[in-house]
Amino acid sequence: MKLSELRSPILENKGKGWIGVDLDATLAIFTTWKGIEHIGEPIPAMIEKVKRGLKDGKKFKIMTARVSPKQKDHKKAEKYIKDWCKEHIGQILPVTHEKDQYMKELWDDRVRQVKKNKGTFV
Repeated sequence: MKLSELRSPILENKGKGWIGVDLDATLAIFTTWKGIEHIGEPIPAMIEKVKRGLKDGKKFKIMTARVSPKQKDHKKAEKYIKDWCKEHIGQILPVTHEKDQYMKELWDDRVRQVKKNKGTFV
């Protein structure tokens, strides 16, 4: 048996897990689209949850369609978001529009949780 066959995916992924947090209407107040440069005021309760999680060693990424390559000015959007994070969270968080196998949770105003392997809503 090869050494690579003995590796556990769980052990290899240890420490890579992250929590996705939506930007608009979850981290920042959102009422209507006002342009790529506009990000609403922070939502204090959610900002505090993220800060507490960071202090506890959790990894977060901002999850938003604003940075999808399909969006015009997605690179500018990422800069605005990172600047907003620095100002309101105290540090720059990674920004993405995609989930991957390491995402453990998604905090979002639009999602609905489904029971794992059941196809029913929680």
